[in-house]
Amino acid sequence: MFNRSITSELLELIQDRPAVALVGPRQVGKTTLVQSLANQLPAPPIYLDLESHQDLNRLQDPELYLSERRDKLIILDEIQRMPELFPLLRSLIDRHRVPGRFMLLGSASPKLLQQSSESLAGRVAYLELQPLSWQEVNQQVPYQQHWLRGGYPDMLLASSDRQANRRMNDFIQTYVERDLPGLGLGAQPARIRTLMSMLVSVHANQVNASELARSLGLSVPTIQHYLDFLEDAFLIRRLAPYYVNIGKRLVKSPKLYLRDSGMFHALAAIGSTEVLTGSLYLGSSWEGYVIQQLIAGLRYDTQFYFYRTADGSELDLVLFRGNKPVVGLEIKYTNAPTLSRGNYIASRDLGAIPLLVITPSAGDFRIDEQVQVCSLATVWLHLKPFNVLNDWMEME
Repeated sequence: MFNRSITSELLELIQDRPAVALVGPRQVGKTTLVQSLANQLPAPPIYLDLESHQDLNRLQDPELYLSERRDKLIILDEIQRMPELFPLLRSLIDRHRVPGRFMLLGSASPKLLQQSSESLAGRVAYLELQPLSWQEVNQQVPYQQHWLRGGYPDMLLASSDRQANRRMNDFIQTYVERDLPGLGLGAQPARIRTLMSMLVSVHANQVNASELARSLGLSVPTIQHYLDFLEDAFLIRRLAPYYVNIGKRLVKSPKLYLRDSGMFHALAAIGSTEVLTGSLYLGSSWEGYVIQQLIAGLRYDTQFYFYRTADGSELDLVLFRGNKPVVGLEIKYTNAPTLSRGNYIASRDLGAIPLLVITPSAGDFRIDEQVQVCSLATVWLHLKPFNVLNDWMEME
């Protein structure tokens, strides 16, 4: 059991809100995390798995069952299986509005987000559990293994790279054939698997929905719908460009990333570190991996974008506090990085913000007064002064 970075925030929300929704894809560790917190709660919670027939039988009369346990924290796992509970939960909360009544665990369901936003507005706090970040596991796992296998616990802790890759392929197949349709995606599983494989070549690049649509023989709106669904399911990330109040021709299409590096490598048929280091996808894989680690460590109110102009000025990631850019980041798979003229121009466009260059394992040094080179292990030290990290990272 690894210490999860959102643990303290989750406990604070339970003590403050009547309902907390912990969302994320299957096998990311939601149930394990919640069960590990039982001894930190005022009273033992009641845990109900809505995929269990035995637990479903307890809810044959849900209003009676839940009303009689109004002083207990009730955990409803796989809540998207019973969306009809949301209006009832709203009513029960309004009758007895105290913190810590319900915790809802959902496997990245758009239905969950829609139902709870309609029925529990103002009553629920959302928290996303992401795959294990390297900052959470770096005392036990080298970054090379974490990068290759990704952050899903079952894959990360496999006995070998081969076993991890096999588990991820099985996970993708199950997700595409059973879980995504069960969550409401009305598409042929084979077509979604093909689309996900095609996203390997799009990873860390701007999305061209028209090209994807032509390749699959589908309409652009259909492709957009599929991408929206995959994003709502936390399998991909579309990183938005920053283009507000800048007097230049700016790129306005998002960049796409497969969130988990292990999933990216499985879809790209990369099963070992040796294969990865010789792959054409090495640079894009490293960029996507670092982007995921950075975003996983940010405060909930830190905004993030990439920046690119039509003439080639760019930064991989720009972090904002209060709508103000505070630091730019460039990601390089080399321990002897250099910056382009376009990187400096991008910094100037954004108010001459300082730049961090993230490498695999270079020792920290300055290229010049504005640019700091660091590694994945030390980038957090250089981000602390900008007040962009979550509390758990600040304590590291």
